[in-house]
Amino acid sequence: MLQEINYLVSSQPVFNSSAITIFSVADNSFHGKLPTNIGLTLPNLEGLYLGANEFYGNFPTSITNASGLEILGDLDFIVSLSNCSNLSEIDLTANKFGGNIPKVMANLSNQLAGLDLGGNQPSGTIPEGFGNFVNLSRLGLHMNSLSGVIPRDFGKLQNLQGMRLDHNEFSGQNISHNNFTGIISPNFLQTHSSLRYLNLGKNSFNGSLPAEVGKLVHLVSFVVSHNQLAGDIPISHADCANLENLFMQANFFQGTIPPNLASLKSIQQLDLSSNNLTGPIPKELEKLQFLRYLNLSYNDIEGVVPNTGVFSNASQISLIGNNKLCGGIPELEFPPCPLIKGKNRGKLKVIILLIDELLLLSYHELLHATSGFSPENFIGSGNFGSVYKGRLEKHGNKLVAVKVLDLRKNGASKSFKAECKALRNIRHRNLVSIVSYCSSIDSKGDEFKALIYELMENGNLDLWLHPSETTDQATSSRSLNLLQKLNIAIDVASALQYLHDHCEAEIVHCDLKPSSILHDNDLVAHVGDFGLARLLPKPISTSSEQGTSSTIAIKGSIGYSAPEYGMGVEASILEDVYSYGILLLEMITRKRPTDDMFMDEFDLHNFMTPGGFKTDGGREMECVISLLKIGLKCSEKLPNDRMHMNEVVGKLHLIKDDFLGVRAYQKSLEA
Repeated sequence: MLQEINYLVSSQPVFNSSAITIFSVADNSFHGKLPTNIGLTLPNLEGLYLGANEFYGNFPTSITNASGLEILGDLDFIVSLSNCSNLSEIDLTANKFGGNIPKVMANLSNQLAGLDLGGNQPSGTIPEGFGNFVNLSRLGLHMNSLSGVIPRDFGKLQNLQGMRLDHNEFSGQNISHNNFTGIISPNFLQTHSSLRYLNLGKNSFNGSLPAEVGKLVHLVSFVVSHNQLAGDIPISHADCANLENLFMQANFFQGTIPPNLASLKSIQQLDLSSNNLTGPIPKELEKLQFLRYLNLSYNDIEGVVPNTGVFSNASQISLIGNNKLCGGIPELEFPPCPLIKGKNRGKLKVIILLIDELLLLSYHELLHATSGFSPENFIGSGNFGSVYKGRLEKHGNKLVAVKVLDLRKNGASKSFKAECKALRNIRHRNLVSIVSYCSSIDSKGDEFKALIYELMENGNLDLWLHPSETTDQATSSRSLNLLQKLNIAIDVASALQYLHDHCEAEIVHCDLKPSSILHDNDLVAHVGDFGLARLLPKPISTSSEQGTSSTIAIKGSIGYSAPEYGMGVEASILEDVYSYGILLLEMITRKRPTDDMFMDEFDLHNFMTPGGFKTDGGREMECVISLLKIGLKCSEKLPNDRMHMNEVVGKLHLIKDDFLGVRAYQKSLEA
């Protein structure tokens, strides 16, 4: 094993020359141990490059004799480098050094600008002390067997431009608390705005990706693939204007693909495959002229495939595993999209939907499915009609909720059209799915209109928040714990964010309240009841200081409608935000905004005053207080003082991370 090195030494007496200042044998096939006297025989060495070989064992301690060493190309041996005060580069890439990364690394030169330990065999955790390398611009710890969490003092590395932690075993598990820590923390991202290359792929990072990723404005390449990350893709990615490569595949990201990714004018490679993404492919991606690789395969996206830009070249895109897509260039072999007839020039009798997957149901089928709209199948009533449980025997005994419009009520027919128009092109996991509609004649010869939805067997949120008000024994004992309430708050906020920001036209729900929120068997919340919904044109300005409005004000439900409703102000997405704030306050306090205790200026918003908040009551109390603050901010009297739903969603995910202990270590850093 040593003969090759000894042969080199004997044939070329390089290890006994005080004249040598730079010695490089990188990118060869040398293996074995290094001579123990290397520092004695090469006393004037300034640069030593040993990368991409197969050396093993301890590094010779005699290296300390080479006091002028500035660049070292080669782990317990690192202890001996503490005297090298001018050391600026360490490159040990692609060798077989093992053991743990020594804690004494903190004693190395603070002039260190590059540290590359990738492709070796060290294990264990990354020790504290890396924060001392304030001049570090490049850090490579990839392709090792490291585990644990990113040390807190990484926040001091504000000159870092490139970091690779991929292909390790970082799990995010905090052993002392037996729960997950915030591996990719907002604080870490905020304090590393100079990063240009960040690779965290092939680990086990979990939780949501913080919106602070948008702070990495110099980022060129960002890799978080093959982890366990969840939640929505942050829309703040669009702030990374220099981004060329974005790899987020093989995670659990959900929600829609943010259309504003089209703001990444320099993007060349984009991989979002193998996630849980839904909704359409943003047509705006066609405009990315430098995009040469796009992979959206194995998600649940649907709708029309664009056919220009990167979508015009089948070799540059992958969309397989998305069975609800249609159209696109012939090479992709997707089915043609269904034709949608344009509006008639005359008055429309009934408009609608739509979606090629809708069942075609007649009045008599619905009559049979609901046993003649029997009282036993009655679920509840709303502003414009009644809802019945039904079973579609001809369609696999599918359980549905049939909303029958009472056309004698003023506005019922308009409500039917509004709901159809709002639901025809939207898809989101937190919106109630429409199965079909029926516009026909009943057995008496009267006009009949109904909307048919997927049945949500866990009832609406109102029944969960106020179970004592029902006579049904099955629901009177229901209750929600704090985590369930937090998940519902996130579900509803995500639905509103989608309606406000990710649809072709902004959709204002206009009647958000607990009875409008339905729960499936897993207690996932779905927003429904779009009878008052308004479709608004997209705003010319995206300023967060002003919401968009329509030309007609719509009345919602007392207690949940924004104050401006009563002043004739036009409908706006900020009115949904107000309703959401009241809803959130009701979820926490379990007091209705219409409670008898509230009168005149004293309402649910004023009932909760931040002056009484204390933050020393443990993790659960901190979560409650954080939720109340969001509820109060959303339900401000003045529309421009309210939050926007994208901000709400981001904060709620952070609150959940804190509540579950995901960001516990970050809080101690910020304390």
